Amino acid sequence: MTSLLRELRLGPLRLDFPVVQAALSGYSDMPMRLIARRHGAPYTLCEVMLDKFIVELKMRQRTRHILHVADEEHPTGGQLMGADPEQFGPAALRLVENGFDVIDINFGCPVKKVLGRCRGGFHLSQPPVALEIIRRVRDAVPPHVPVTVKMRRGIDDTPESCEKFFNIFDGAYAAGVAAITVHGRTVRQRYDGPSRWEFLRELKQHAGSRVVLGSGDLFSAQACLDMMEFTGVDGVTVARGAIGNPWIFAQCRALAAGEPLPEPPSLHEQRPRRARWR
Repeated sequence: MTSLLRELRLGPLRLDFPVVQAALSGYSDMPMRLIARRHGAPYTLCEVMLDKFIVELKMRQRTRHILHVADEEHPTGGQLMGADPEQFGPAALRLVENGFDVIDINFGCPVKKVLGRCRGGFHLSQPPVALEIIRRVRDAVPPHVPVTVKMRRGIDDTPESCEKFFNIFDGAYAAGVAAITVHGRTVRQRYDGPSRWEFLRELKQHAGSRVVLGSGDLFSAQACLDMMEFTGVDGVTVARGAIGNPWIFAQCRALAAGEPLPEPPSLHEQRPRRARWR
């Protein structure tokens, strides 16, 4: 597994290990991101935020935590979701001004109410709008700030959906994104059925030197390394597998270094602790 002890690049950012924490709605707030960093995640993503909400957010005492980034959690990414391309640029810039190091665009959320509002995975059905969103974000933030995209392998498995996927995938890199994370399920699948790692392997062969991260069915350290080895992707993002399990990142590092899998955390290690961050 020593070949998996490699650097992951997101534009000018260099991460010392290719297993990172994904954006998790309702979970990956600042405390969770900070704990993941302390347990070996080289990079984390904030839970997805609506572009319109970020643009209109008033920085009051009770809302300041939403955009708070702790000093010790850098680098961290802010993930945006929305329907109107015009909202994405100002929202992305505000995230950067509040300390987020990367802007990630969500084209993957499969939740029914999100799709019904033309957000998240819905954009995989409309490449022109998706690419306009990417261009607006890339133009709005400073050149040194990486822009990344989260996708699924398509709305469904029809040839039309596949064509639209590759229009967005190739067009996103042409528009200046640093990396794309691809979940091996379709939007229609939501979280049912297996993630198609074979698709990720074919996609990485198509992408060549362009940075691709894989996602889907990563509930153990071994699964993270297996995905990278099988598909050839440059890194993986751990989503549900990191909920209540920040130890997965240290376990991945140990296995990749050829060391034994660390013992599971004791109840003492898992106990709740008073927060020390500010």
